[in-house]
Amino acid sequence: MAIKTAVRLNKYLSLQGVASRRKADLLIQKGQVKINGDIVKTPWYQVTKTDKVQVAGHILQKLPPKLEYLILNKPKGVISTAADPQKRPTVVGLIGASTRLYPVGRLDQDSEGLVILTNDGQLAYRLTHPKYHVPKIYQVTITGRIKASALNRMRTGVRLEDGLTAPAEVEIVNQTGQSTNLSITLFEGKKRQIRRMSAVLGLNLTHLKRLSIGPVNLNNLPSGQFRPLTTAEVASLKKAASLDS
Repeated sequence: MAIKTAVRLNKYLSLQGVASRRKADLLIQKGQVKINGDIVKTPWYQVTKTDKVQVAGHILQKLPPKLEYLILNKPKGVISTAADPQKRPTVVGLIGASTRLYPVGRLDQDSEGLVILTNDGQLAYRLTHPKYHVPKIYQVTITGRIKASALNRMRTGVRLEDGLTAPAEVEIVNQTGQSTNLSITLFEGKKRQIRRMSAVLGLNLTHLKRLSIGPVNLNNLPSGQFRPLTTAEVASLKKAASLDS
């Protein structure tokens, strides 16, 4: 990021792809950010083009790497993080990128489907924050037939330990005596949200796959494979997140 005028420190870290602004605030407040060798704990500190910024000992480049955007079809058994202390396979390990990329909208180890990886911190933040109302569509299978009462609760909000979920769009795709296939659209990103909603409602979830984030769809991308997003796809994501290109 070439700085022409001063920029707030938390915004600077977000633009550099280090973290969302909220997480950048935490890094700053924990004393993990230095400016010209001195710890700075004020998120509103004004960064200038001559400042040397360090995060956890890592010096940020004056000019950040080119912004990259990838789509991955995450297989089951892969962790949606950059690194794992237990040495389990990660989404970043699958793509083998030299640039530091971070997953947007994590999927738990037992789920599969679309993950976006990018170093565009602003876009990543907006795609996951409920304020921007970006839809994520999931294909879900549960055991048996779902009751109307469970459908209604998903559509109006389910009380979890971290609060009431936002209303979800839930449709029955097909249903037999043995299982029900659902299409669920979320507009927020609580951790393991669909699995926790299902548990509260007494549903046995057997399959969960994310099909899309905003206008970007998984389509026929094979499991374990990835590709760059097209310029048009990136532009459509930014538009969906109310972010100027």
